[in-house]
Amino acid sequence: MDITWLRSGALEVGVIGYGARIVAVRAPDRHGTWGDVALGLADEEAYRRDTAYLGACVGRFANRIAGGRFTVDGVEHRIPTNEPDVALHGGPAAFEAADWERTEASDTSVMFRRTSPAGENGFPGTLDVAVTYAVDGPELRIRHEATTDAPTVVNLTNHAYWNLAGGGSVEDHEVHLHAAQFLAVDEHLIPDGPPAPVAGTPFDFRSPTRLGARLRADHPQLRAARGYDHTYVLDGEPDADGLRLAARVAEPRTGRTLELRTDQPGVQFYSGNMLDGTLVLRDGTTARQGDAFCLEPQAFPNSPNRPDFPSTVLHPGETYCARMTVRLEVR
Repeated sequence: MDITWLRSGALEVGVIGYGARIVAVRAPDRHGTWGDVALGLADEEAYRRDTAYLGACVGRFANRIAGGRFTVDGVEHRIPTNEPDVALHGGPAAFEAADWERTEASDTSVMFRRTSPAGENGFPGTLDVAVTYAVDGPELRIRHEATTDAPTVVNLTNHAYWNLAGGGSVEDHEVHLHAAQFLAVDEHLIPDGPPAPVAGTPFDFRSPTRLGARLRADHPQLRAARGYDHTYVLDGEPDADGLRLAARVAEPRTGRTLELRTDQPGVQFYSGNMLDGTLVLRDGTTARQGDAFCLEPQAFPNSPNRPDFPSTVLHPGETYCARMTVRLEVR
């Protein structure tokens, strides 16, 4: 596997061209012992068989589009569905299954590029896309950019699976999400109304809370998604750099912490509900529900069909840009 390693004194990140994927993130614990904090597979063939999007750039449209249909400038477009009546992460064999070109590589940063031709998986417009990964001290910075030659929709994010303990369950991780509202979903995990308050529900992570504290609560939204798989509507105003604090996660045994900042309006919090023991990880163990979590900064699901949501339409002459920073430290 042709891994590009990005290194600082506090962080090591491995990335590959297939799916523009993060395949390894290594960071020290409070005792100075380094370990893997992101789920990874043994080799490239394993990634080519992967259906869980491990570490991948997902698009053209991250998350779900209802019915695989949307309209731009009065023209309806149809995306092949890969879940019942839903196009997930751009439909089947999308960005996560593409071979990206590696460019502009250094010891601390690398850019991957690809051109998604007009009509790929039904999306309009030729889309030129670049993803940049960079490390700086304890920070991993990810930047997604895209331009188009025709009106289209774009929503890109990274799908890393995190486990700050380096293995085992993540249910003891303490999660703090900076969001007073989330998007409740229907049986297809499509938002079915306006943002709803988290207060009084198992979705309230406004103060640090064990991930597993309410994971199995009897709540219709947890039943619908088999756990957490919901978009949180981020609070607060951006800092001077244009990013907002979205989440902090702490692992009590190792002392590792993860802080996520982004310029996107939401973050998808996913508790690995579809990990079913069939995915064999790099160390030979298998991944099961609750063995990792995802924090995916992005636009709101089904935005192309929801005029009340922030627009995801990109026009010629515009540049799509989505940024996220993951800071890994110890306490």
